Amino acid sequence: MRFYFPDSQDLVSPSYDFLRDEYPAHRVRQRDDRYAHEVLSAAPYHGILVSKSIVDGSIKGAGKYSTAQRARLHRMGVHRFFRLPPGVEALGDNGAFNYVDEAVPPVTAAQTLDFYEECGFDAGVSTDHVVFGFTEDPSSDDVNPDWEERRRLTLRLAEEFIALNRDRGSSVEPVGAAQGWSPESYAESVSALQDLGYQRIALGGMVPLKTSQILASLTAIADVLKNGTQLHLLGITRVESMDDFADLGVTSFDSTSAFRQAFMDDRKNFHTVERAYVALRVPQVDGNPTLKRAILAGNVSQKDAITAERETLKALRSYDGSSMSRRICLDRLCEYEIICQSKKSYLAAYEETLEAAPWTRCDCRICRDHGVEIGVFRGTERNKRRGFHNMSVLAKKMAQLKSHGRTDG
Repeated sequence: MRFYFPDSQDLVSPSYDFLRDEYPAHRVRQRDDRYAHEVLSAAPYHGILVSKSIVDGSIKGAGKYSTAQRARLHRMGVHRFFRLPPGVEALGDNGAFNYVDEAVPPVTAAQTLDFYEECGFDAGVSTDHVVFGFTEDPSSDDVNPDWEERRRLTLRLAEEFIALNRDRGSSVEPVGAAQGWSPESYAESVSALQDLGYQRIALGGMVPLKTSQILASLTAIADVLKNGTQLHLLGITRVESMDDFADLGVTSFDSTSAFRQAFMDDRKNFHTVERAYVALRVPQVDGNPTLKRAILAGNVSQKDAITAERETLKALRSYDGSSMSRRICLDRLCEYEIICQSKKSYLAAYEETLEAAPWTRCDCRICRDHGVEIGVFRGTERNKRRGFHNMSVLAKKMAQLKSHGRTDG
């Protein structure tokens, strides 16, 4: 089972000063900052997934790349741009979620293949159109005609894409996009793509589905799956079900879930193989909107807020695992919660986090280098590093799967 990490230009600065919360004066982001595979001892993924809409923008507006970054990607190629180590694959797709509201995709099969070839991708997914609807009863009156039209449009675009790929003698391995609105329609899409000659197929539109619905779809697909055809799940993690997915033909998946939970989830911020912990929230005084408003309104003393912030960080950095040290940390966190006028208290969860101190038991390079800073919910440099740590934990979880190392379906 192979894991691909969707790119959104997530990097960290190796020279960031955690004590002063400052970047070096002459930092150049793309040149100096580092990707997860550069700050961990080993890449936590088998490949990266780069969406055309992230690079070039889409109908919804500009992408995540600056004009200079976009030009550099096209000039250098995806492997050099990302400084990918040997064995890490570059997979491209269109980023269909960015134009889901359009009647038809605002990009052609030719434009898609042009992007993949110009940037030197190893493999690329055909242009698709997301179907946002699902039923396990194909006779249901709830079936929207637009669902079937989008599925068929995706197949027509896949036919154009692989024909162009062959005509050009392209070095980009074609990956067929399959959309569906039921187990049977997904199976029909996969069967049609195999008839067109695809040996790798990416299943799209499954992110909103329940695990049982994904399994039902994969079970239907398994009935038509040819030996050697590899299935990829777009945007799906669900490690606890990966062995079941693998038994039904899935060989790879992509997801940002482990990374984003570091700073987007209310509770599951710091991952370990056994469980996840709440990160210790110490927001910056000048970066907390609620606190800034309270200071400007005169309800909170800026001096008191800065003092509490510094004392909280000092206590956490001095934490030695003892009960007395833990109590001091909790007292400081409690005081800072009150000053920040937090709507929710995490103190009980903080006690669990401090008692476990999972960063002291982690052997990833990030935790070894930065210790408790990775357990602190504060600013992009700590939060993204914690996200990279989470991906290293995902790699460990995957290594424990019975399907680990299986890539031939």
